[in-house]
Amino acid sequence: MNEQIVNKIEALPPLPKTIIELEEFRKKQNKEINELLTIVEKDALIVSTLLKIVNSAMFGFRTKVETPNRAVNLLGINFTISVAIGGSIQNLLKTSLKPYGITSDDFMKASNIASTLATFWLSKIEVENQDDIILASLLQETGKFIIASIINNEGKAEAFLQMIEDSSILQAENSFLNTNTSKVTAQIFRHWKLSENLINCIDSLDNLESVEPEFKQRVEILNVIRAASNVLEPLSDESIGKAIDLAKSFKLDTATLLVAIDELKEKLARDELL
Repeated sequence: MNEQIVNKIEALPPLPKTIIELEEFRKKQNKEINELLTIVEKDALIVSTLLKIVNSAMFGFRTKVETPNRAVNLLGINFTISVAIGGSIQNLLKTSLKPYGITSDDFMKASNIASTLATFWLSKIEVENQDDIILASLLQETGKFIIASIINNEGKAEAFLQMIEDSSILQAENSFLNTNTSKVTAQIFRHWKLSENLINCIDSLDNLESVEPEFKQRVEILNVIRAASNVLEPLSDESIGKAIDLAKSFKLDTATLLVAIDELKEKLARDELL
């Protein structure tokens, strides 16, 4: 991997204690919501992120949610964990995403769309390790912060964005740094010693031909969700079309995917976000 990227990752601060506790909690077979709430309430940033998400149009609750207790109960255990870990990681990696032509808010919106779509879709089909897929959906684009930081430092943001517009994100990343977001994201999570399941799924996103059989379905689902929630244009007609084509090629259930997309678009439209 590019030496600059390796150095950037090795210089990252350690994960907050709260995130380590959440990751340990996530691995438990029997999860108690009160234990999760105890962990979450220790971290003001996580509480703030949860309240922001739960009060967004994506969920459309009739009354404002003002306490972490109610937020956790409304969002559920797995989605709360994903949002908490995702928000904290994005806060640690803050940098301008100008090379991709988006802001951090755009990135967070696309990430939340991805994890919510995963939640909606997976609730309608039989898939193992659903919580791993939901978390991976939220975090799979994390490496863009490291890539953007290097591109910004080299003064190549405009040229990088131009290549994205002329070809694709993957082409630009490989051309400028000889790697891609999924590889960088996996390396970040190795550095932080996060779940091997999470790392293996993300690491294989752009290398499906060599994915281990036990991860194949999860990686295919992540590819579909990534296409639909494209950070440049989440849930656009083009993004949805690409997602459906991928789902068909993987022989995944496209009918339930379309239902999940429609449900999500309806929720988002309540606040005219689309």
